[in-house]
Amino acid sequence: MTTRKQPRHTGAGKTKPGKKSLPAASGKLRIIGGEWRSRQLPVLDLPGLRPTTDRVRETLFNWLQNDIPGARCLDLFAGSGALGFEAASRGAASVTLLELQPAAADQLAANMQLLQAQNIQLIRANALNWLAQYQGEPFDLVFLDPPFASDLLEPAINLLCQQQLLSSDACVYIECDACQPLPTLPPGWQLTKQKKAGQVGYYLVRLSNAAV
Repeated sequence: MTTRKQPRHTGAGKTKPGKKSLPAASGKLRIIGGEWRSRQLPVLDLPGLRPTTDRVRETLFNWLQNDIPGARCLDLFAGSGALGFEAASRGAASVTLLELQPAAADQLAANMQLLQAQNIQLIRANALNWLAQYQGEPFDLVFLDPPFASDLLEPAINLLCQQQLLSSDACVYIECDACQPLPTLPPGWQLTKQKKAGQVGYYLVRLSNAAV
């Protein structure tokens, strides 16, 4: 989901003293529904950055339409923030974006400012280390969409379960390479929805009370 790079116009050709300059955006991310419906956000062309497509997001948020309002959400490998911004737009109580890559995190921060988002928090951290140390309130909805070649999906699932980071009726969205099998899910994690779109496989898991 990228376009050819366009030159970035900066007025006089210089950035303000002390202000960090972002790489030129290579495309746009469109928010589909909610408060920020149809707003477009810049997306960078970075290795491993693969924003969830409009088609997949529309299906996913149709699945989640009754779960989003008031939910505590975690976008664990935020990247472009496509999933987290969509959830925040649709009435999530809070959204935590985790992103380690500096340029991607800078663009997330810029897009949060552009939207004047009050219900989004950005954390710059290694996702697995953060999960292992987190001691806050559990999450109602977690988005797991790591880079396809990263091998981060299974350890992230295991940490969410081991650290008891999910509420009793939480949902977990998983997006991965359609050619790869879904990792073995912990006891009580019930696969309720699954689809494929091109090279992407995407799944919705719901927890039973026995899972927490």
